[in-house]
Amino acid sequence: MVEHEGFPLVTGHLSLDLVNTEVVRRGNRHNLLATSDDLARWIAVMQQAGGMAGESLPEGCSTPDVLHSLLALREVLRRQFERIAEGNEPADGWKEDLETRIARAPFAYKVMNNALVPVPMGAPPDALASLVSWDALRLLASGELLTLRRCANPDCVLLFLDASGRRKWCSMKICGNRMKVARHQSRKSGRK
Repeated sequence: MVEHEGFPLVTGHLSLDLVNTEVVRRGNRHNLLATSDDLARWIAVMQQAGGMAGESLPEGCSTPDVLHSLLALREVLRRQFERIAEGNEPADGWKEDLETRIARAPFAYKVMNNALVPVPMGAPPDALASLVSWDALRLLASGELLTLRRCANPDCVLLFLDASGRRKWCSMKICGNRMKVARHQSRKSGRK
């Protein structure tokens, strides 16, 4: 797992990294996008990490309205991603909901750094939701969501893609090591 300024980036996909802005620490769920400043930081981190092109969003995408819209979308995505991770089909209408969100800020395209990048043409709340929805719809259409998994740590809520079918943890650096240490401590205390 790569952590940038407190945001766990375990997937390289905008929609999943948005869902993963809700984490569990010390047994409590924390929203990493609690304020407009948090949203501005997350956008900057996603741009820096390559999850979003810097010129793909209009000005004013870190306002309370945009934050509210994005948190509502995050909740919808979490429900659907968790359904898929549990081996279920997405709920009826989810694909259409994503398509509707994209239609509110349809795309123009630019070539940036030798890549074709979608640039939403719409109001800031719709523009960011359109980019995130496009990423989720692309994952659904490609079949990549069939490899969606939950972290094996029961205290973790992070989701990730596992094309190999062998990955257990959101990250070996975080949950994998915690679980190894806990097993080691358990074995060690059992020998005394």
